[in-house]
Formats: sequence, C-alpha cells, structure tokens
Amino acid sequence: MKEKPLERIILGIDPGTNITGYGVIRASGTVPELVTLGSIDLSKFGDHYLKLKHIFDRTLGLIDEYHPDELAVEAPFYGKNVQSMLKLGRAQGAAIAAALHRSVPIFEYAPRKIKMSITGQGAASKEQVAAMLMNILKFREEDIILDATDGLAAALCHFYQSKNPAGDKAFNSWKDFINKNPRRVK
Repeated sequence: MKEKPLERIILGIDPGTNITGYGVIRASGTVPELVTLGSIDLSKFGDHYLKLKHIFDRTLGLIDEYHPDELAVEAPFYGKNVQSMLKLGRAQGAAIAAALHRSVPIFEYAPRKIKMSITGQGAASKEQVAAMLMNILKFREEDIILDATDGLAAALCHFYQSKNPAGDKAFNSWKDFINKNPRRVK
C-alpha cells in the first residue's frame, strides 16, 4: 500500500509598509496548490507603529485561519535609502513576531532567490513572477494583485527549496560536497 504524501501548508509574506502581500499554498507531495492570496492595505494608517501592529494582527489572523506549518518571508532588499530599509525590516519583524507567537517555523528568502526559483531569472519583474505563478498554480488573471503574488511567490519558493533534499545541505567546498555525496562522483 502506498503512503499518502505529507501535506504541508505554507504561508508566504511579502512585507511592506504600504501593502503587505500574502499567499497560502497547500503542498501534497510534489504538487503545490493555491489556497488563497491577498494583501493587507496599510495606507489608512498614518502612524508607522499602527501599521506594524496591523501587520502583526493580520498575520496572526492568517496563521489562526489557515494553520500553516511554515512561514516563508521575503527579506528586505538592500537599497540606498536607509530609512526605507529600516521600515521594511520592521514590517518583516512584525510578521515574524506573529509566526514566533504561534510557534510557526520561519524561512527567509532574498527577493532575487524568490524570483529565480519562480521564473528562472533573478531580475524578473513583478508581472513576470505573477504570470508564472498564474501558470503554475492555475488561477485567473483577475485574481492577480502584484503584492499578493509576491507573498505567494515566497511560499512557492520555499516549497521548491524544501522539496530538494540537496538544498538542505550546506557545503564549504567541492571536497566537502564530494565527501557528503560519494555516490554522485564517478
């Protein structure tokens, strides 16, 4: 009798100070399936600290509603504007704090890594990422909200990274790789 593949729920978050995007996928074995995607509009909050509280509260609500096994979050990208980076880092921290509050394991991915895993190009546009997600997860174009698809992309990136057993290993050198993978060397 064949074992039923493990099912995992992955919540992906793209933290932002005006809009925070999210996506939830269900992964059964090697097949990802879209559960939901959406965005948290923060434009109505004038105070940055109220935005952070709202990100925390809404992320907690998503965790309580969908019961994810893991959280994949997009790391803030390095930019020239230090203030923007600090604000994005705080937004990311609010989402991470919500996951920690519910003991959900957290995985962080650089924006280029996420784009690369979805489109094969680290410099892909938001539109290219959204189009590829639409193709992979089979949802309609009218469901696309670019910030939401960025959160969804983080979840799918984590799915791809975690289903690759070789991706779990860290190697310090080629010699280290050969020592850990003797059957792969001829």
